[in-house]
Amino acid sequence: MEIEHLILGEFQTNCYIVRRSKRATDCLIIDAGLDADKIIDFLEAGKLNPLAVILTHGHIDHIAGLEQLRLHYPDLKVYIHKQDAQMLTGEKENLSELMGVSFRTGPANCILTDGQSIELAGIKLKVIHTPGHTPGGICLYSEKDRILFSGDSLFSDSVGRTDFPGGSMSQLVKSIKDNLLTLPAETIVYPGHGPLTSIGRERQTNPFL
Repeated sequence: MEIEHLILGEFQTNCYIVRRSKRATDCLIIDAGLDADKIIDFLEAGKLNPLAVILTHGHIDHIAGLEQLRLHYPDLKVYIHKQDAQMLTGEKENLSELMGVSFRTGPANCILTDGQSIELAGIKLKVIHTPGHTPGGICLYSEKDRILFSGDSLFSDSVGRTDFPGGSMSQLVKSIKDNLLTLPAETIVYPGHGPLTSIGRERQTNPFL
C-alpha cells in the first residue's frame, strides 16, 4: 500500500491519499480537510484518479473539502458511517455553525456499518465503528498491510476529544480498548491529527488507556 500524507488547514487535519502501489493511478482519499486545493493539486500533479472519499467522521475539519472535490471530480463517491451521515447536510451537526462558516454538502453516496469491508482501487479496508468522538466515528483497517486509519478516535499518546455534542469519553475508551488495542502490536496507526504511532506503543504509553 502506498500512502501519501497531506496536512490541511488551520486544524492541521491529516488527509491520506491511498493507492495499491506507486504505479497505481486509482486512489482513495481518507478525510477531506479544510484545504481542497492542496488535495486537488497533489492529485493533478501525480495524474491520480480518486475513486472515493472515505470519512472517518463528520466534523467540519474532516469534510470541508468535499464540495470542491465533488465539483472537480463528478464521479467521486463519498462514504461515511450511518450515524454521522447527517453531519454532511447539517451545519450544527458538523460544527461549522459553531466555527462561523456554515458548511454543508450533499448526502453521502455510500453509508457504512461496523464490520463492513470496502474494496476499491485494489485496496481492502475493514470498517471498525469507534463511537465516542462522534456517534458514527470509524477507523479503517487493512489486515493485509497492518495499517489502521484511526481518524479522531486514537492519537499518539492521546484520544479524541469528547466535549462536542454526541461525544462520550467512556464510550470512546471502551471502543478503543475493545476494537483497536486488540489488533496486532505492529499495526501502524495513521491518525486524524498528529504523528503516526502503533498499536503496540499505544498499549504501553497512552495515558488515556
